[in-house]
Amino acid sequence: MKAAPFAYHRPDTVDEAVEVLATGDAKVLAGGQSLVPVLAMRLGRPGTLVDINRLPGLDTLVVSGGELHLGAAVRQRRVERSPEVRGVPLIARAMPFVGHRELRSRGTVCGSLAHADPAAELPAVAACLRATVVVRGPDGERTVDARDFVTGAMTTAVGADELVTGVRFPLSREGEGFGFAEIARRHGDFALAGVAVRVRRDGEAVLAAFGVSDRPVVRDVTALLDDPTEAALRPATDALAAEVVDTDGDAHGSRGYRARLLGVLAARELARARREAHA
Repeated sequence: MKAAPFAYHRPDTVDEAVEVLATGDAKVLAGGQSLVPVLAMRLGRPGTLVDINRLPGLDTLVVSGGELHLGAAVRQRRVERSPEVRGVPLIARAMPFVGHRELRSRGTVCGSLAHADPAAELPAVAACLRATVVVRGPDGERTVDARDFVTGAMTTAVGADELVTGVRFPLSREGEGFGFAEIARRHGDFALAGVAVRVRRDGEAVLAAFGVSDRPVVRDVTALLDDPTEAALRPATDALAAEVVDTDGDAHGSRGYRARLLGVLAARELARARREAHA
């Protein structure tokens, strides 16, 4: 199929982009790897596309103030290959699982966050690390905690007249360990279940599950690490999975199957992250 007719606007400034978004039914075009298929299948019919690829400042990738700053136009492939991303190991581990290499060459990190697919990797990573999403609107700039950013399936805290301009990920600190894993039918497919984990040597542990609910599910799992071996963790992670998995399931996997996957992945990655934190 072909997209329904739409107007195309390429603003010169972020403020101009916000003005266009405020006029009515408009969508932001950055990488387009999620938006273009939606348009082609006519699942969405925006009146205007606002192309932000040439906006100054949105292609920034820099480490500053203990954070990795990514502009809204920064491609996933650039992040994947950048030496700066070594300061955020969880992104480095998750990025090869985001679609296929060809898609990552055009897709953006902020675009994945804004699309908010329940099975997407990057929203879960951002929530696990408590990243900060930067949003610009008619009333100026504001920030949103990544754990509050996704409000439901394909739904975020960004208003129709607002634009995501960037995201800030905290750099890892000494004594932190990380884990990331997912199960998909084929590499590049959306995950049936996945986990992103951060463990600190002082005992604090956070787990973000994706593919099992309408948004990333974040839990403080510090209490689970009294006995940090994978075998000892399994009963607790199985119980956690039974709590957080609330999808009805589909042709690719039932609710029970996804819960089983999540329990196994959570135990394995928590044990691995703790070993790394204490190494």
